[in-house]
Amino acid sequence: MEFLPESIDQYVHNHTSPESELLADLNRETWAKILIPRMLSGHLQGRVLSMFSHLMKPKRVLEIGTYTGYSALCLAEGMPEGSQLHTIDINEELEDFVKKYVERSGHSDKIIQHIGNAMEIIPNLDEKWDLVFIDADKENYLNYYNMIIDRMNPGGLILCDNVLWSGKVVDENETDEETATLRALNKAILEDSRVENVLLPVRDGLMAARVL
Repeated sequence: MEFLPESIDQYVHNHTSPESELLADLNRETWAKILIPRMLSGHLQGRVLSMFSHLMKPKRVLEIGTYTGYSALCLAEGMPEGSQLHTIDINEELEDFVKKYVERSGHSDKIIQHIGNAMEIIPNLDEKWDLVFIDADKENYLNYYNMIIDRMNPGGLILCDNVLWSGKVVDENETDEETATLRALNKAILEDSRVENVLLPVRDGLMAARVL
């Protein structure tokens, strides 16, 4: 769902720094070869993730939901030497696709790929996180948030994608599990005294929660 008029959306993209040639290649190949390519973060959200990363210079980043690796590469852009980004995806068929672009990016020393169930993998990662990006199965968003909130460093940032869910979160007739979970997540973050938050109407909604 597009929340902005097409002309305004195009103006926004035209006045945002362009994606790199590598990311443009990844974008094109995802749309040409991979199922459900709309799951890709894409140009605008990718630049938002890169901006957050450059501002924060995080040393430990967790990404829940790798897909084809676009967002991971954007997050890696602002990470300093010696930092690590752990990215998790349940789809093993995309592992080699992601690895190809990670190797081309020059960030292979920062990015660690995990294949499997994030609910099982995260507890075994002995890290305190500076930045977390959640973009995976929506019915587990609140579980992911609860799992990582106490493992965030002070000043750390949690980003949750798709929290407007094509506008379903404000439609009382939408009662499916994914929509209900996203509503519960947005409410829980707003009421959580451990964070301050802003829900950004970027693409399909990006919740940003800064740990106090």
